[in-house]
Amino acid sequence: MHVRVLDLFCGGGGSSWGAFQAGAEIACGIDAWETAVSVFNDNFSGCGVHATITAESDPRDVLSYGPFDMILASPECTNHTCARGSRPRDEKSRLTAKHVLNYLKYYRPRWAVIENVVHMKRWDKYQELVTSLKDIGYKVRTQTLNASLFGVPQSRSRLFILCDLFSEPKIIQPAASKPNCTARSILDPVGTWSRSKLYSPGRALATIKRAERALKDLPPGEDFLVVYYGSDAAGGWQSLDRPLRTLTTLDRFGLVEHTAEGLTLRMLQPPELKRAMGLNESFILDRGTRRDKIRLLGNGVCAPVMKRIVETMVADECSSLISTVRRRGPKRIMTENKIESAKRLLANGLPRREVAVSIGVSIPTLYRWVPANSST
Repeated sequence: MHVRVLDLFCGGGGSSWGAFQAGAEIACGIDAWETAVSVFNDNFSGCGVHATITAESDPRDVLSYGPFDMILASPECTNHTCARGSRPRDEKSRLTAKHVLNYLKYYRPRWAVIENVVHMKRWDKYQELVTSLKDIGYKVRTQTLNASLFGVPQSRSRLFILCDLFSEPKIIQPAASKPNCTARSILDPVGTWSRSKLYSPGRALATIKRAERALKDLPPGEDFLVVYYGSDAAGGWQSLDRPLRTLTTLDRFGLVEHTAEGLTLRMLQPPELKRAMGLNESFILDRGTRRDKIRLLGNGVCAPVMKRIVETMVADECSSLISTVRRRGPKRIMTENKIESAKRLLANGLPRREVAVSIGVSIPTLYRWVPANSST
């Protein structure tokens, strides 16, 4: 079926890439970072808008890109995450989540998905946000999903607030069979990137200690990652035979390799981190500095997770629409766009006669709207 998406706080487009892979049309993306919008435009035919979303933002500014069937939103997360430690929280940043409500009220899309770090649930206005979504008319389900269960080579848990105007959102389940993707699977071939000796002059002592803890615990000759930043109960390193730990906006992972020259160390590079976010080679990431690219990826949404979310929510709509038609019989269903409803029903196998009756048009009219040889 045809679903048009508006992506708020879109970043480089991880959420949109997942929705696109699920068959949605990406109609517009909005972000305050110009580099992110440039990346978004490279991947989605120039439909990105450079703008800061505030309480005063007018949703009509992107009216020309509408209508929208679905709104995706990833409001600022920095002041929710535990990575901030004990530093003061910026309430203005956290309130960006509530700015999404203005767009939902104005456009009334069938679906919405709000994504953030799991620590958002500790925010004192979190329950108020959920209540506001319900007051608008949405049925709401909140779910925490780990990307590694969706075929992503990264252990990344995020909160998703799933909203549907008509039906209770289904629980999002991973596809039946997904490969056990590991950090090893994202690495470029040996020799692709320059590296230096682990025991080099000027190497930080803390880095050496992390590496030596791994060398003590691993079998001889096994490569591994040293992990920088954040609390670390695993000794500051990780095996390559498990999913990558959570990717952040910082240059966090160094690869230690056993070579003919001895132990070497190099940082993981943007193409490898792109794979760790579930983005395939056709996703374009050519803008900005290396630092910009890492920030874009670390702020993003793993595309396969959003793909599964969109597939599940839309499939539910298709089945419920057909069920409603057959239950009501000749009684017309109410719809804002009969042509789009006809296309959705036909694409999901409902006979033309039933479709014509359900939306209250003649069969010749239906053939005029959707010819027999058309692709629905």
